[in-house]
Amino acid sequence: MEPDLFTAAAEERQEKDPAGSPLAVRMRPRTLDEVVGQQHLLKPGSPLRRLVGEGSGGPAGPSSVILWGPPGTGKTTLAYVVSKATDKRFVELSAITAGVKEVRAVIDGARRATGGYGKETVLFLDEIHRFSKAQQDSLLPAVENRWVTLIAATTENPYFSVISPLLSRSLLLTLEPLTDDDVRGLLRRALTDERGLKGSVALPEDTEEHLLRIAGGDARRALTALEAAAGAALDKGAAEIGLETLEEVVDRAAVKYDRDGDQHYDVASALIKSIRGSDVDAALHYLARMIEAGEDPRFIARRLMISASEDIGLADPNALPLAVAAAQAVAMIGFPEAALTLSHTTIALALAPKSNSATTAIGAALEDVRRGLAGQVPAHLRDGHYKGAAKLGHAQGYVYPHDVPEGIAEQQYAPDPIKDREYYSPTRHGTEARYADAVEWTRKHLGRRRS
Repeated sequence: MEPDLFTAAAEERQEKDPAGSPLAVRMRPRTLDEVVGQQHLLKPGSPLRRLVGEGSGGPAGPSSVILWGPPGTGKTTLAYVVSKATDKRFVELSAITAGVKEVRAVIDGARRATGGYGKETVLFLDEIHRFSKAQQDSLLPAVENRWVTLIAATTENPYFSVISPLLSRSLLLTLEPLTDDDVRGLLRRALTDERGLKGSVALPEDTEEHLLRIAGGDARRALTALEAAAGAALDKGAAEIGLETLEEVVDRAAVKYDRDGDQHYDVASALIKSIRGSDVDAALHYLARMIEAGEDPRFIARRLMISASEDIGLADPNALPLAVAAAQAVAMIGFPEAALTLSHTTIALALAPKSNSATTAIGAALEDVRRGLAGQVPAHLRDGHYKGAAKLGHAQGYVYPHDVPEGIAEQQYAPDPIKDREYYSPTRHGTEARYADAVEWTRKHLGRRRS
């Protein structure tokens, strides 16, 4: 669908007087070299470089591309750069408002432009995953015959949301979430650039850090929040954007949490100690602080796995499998959904019966080994599968437990220096009560009766 008279006039006014446009629009890169992040897609000879006319390509024309990535990573920005840098005819559609009729109108216009005056057409289709199969089918002839060069953007996995014939006719380019350093560079440019805030206000480090946490790798969100906070600061006559001002405009308090300093370890410690103490509400509070501060969800999941063995152990043998499953889920889905998995696991661990018997048992065993209480493996337990082992007395006299009625053979298993040591002292909390009964019974049948 070609831009109408009013749309064209609005765009012309925006270019002549951009001050009324949102900061995120004003700070859109004008060239690929100004694009923040996505450097893996911007190397010389890349499909995007060729779309803007870099390199001759000879008889090989530029390919249609599908841009897949989270919101705010630059999909629309890249299309905008192509539209400004290329000498091709550029048409933009959104799958939210356009249908087959609009797509066909663009294709017909593209064929006329190519045949009439040799002008190639680039079609940017945003939110392509919202198109039905039939609507996506309508693009196939134009893409296959290169009547248009398609740039399609999606936040959904294209292997599930884009039809296979269209995927096979396009290059899939995956955009990565922007790093904090990427967004930081963009914010600092917006503060000083003539298209941005022109140095009218400063951004202190603590405010910048909170702004990065709010953004969560979304450049558009970061610039929108910066513009709102800058406006509030200037209305107050302030020379810088204070943390309180940013909190006011985004309605989100800054969590006092340094991911690389004391707060990182203090809050993590408090989370684990609250789980150990079975205070589920305190545990959830500290978990929320870590999530809100942008803590790596994999770090939290690792701490929960440790807690499952260190503080719960055999009192609830399902705690560790639950924590491991949570860690796997978190690694696959990330935030924000990972918060639900971490909450699920934290609640379960906090309310589980507690036992540190596995922790103290291995600690005591390690202490003896480090003191030199190791000794020789009893001869009847040694490997007897190699030639000559019998002559050495290895495996001789070993009683196979499955051959005795109760499945426990009364024989010495531990080396002489520790044959009477008892490292495992089970509690009677939760499921471990069953283990307490079992260990008492087995020690008795092994002939290790307490004096």
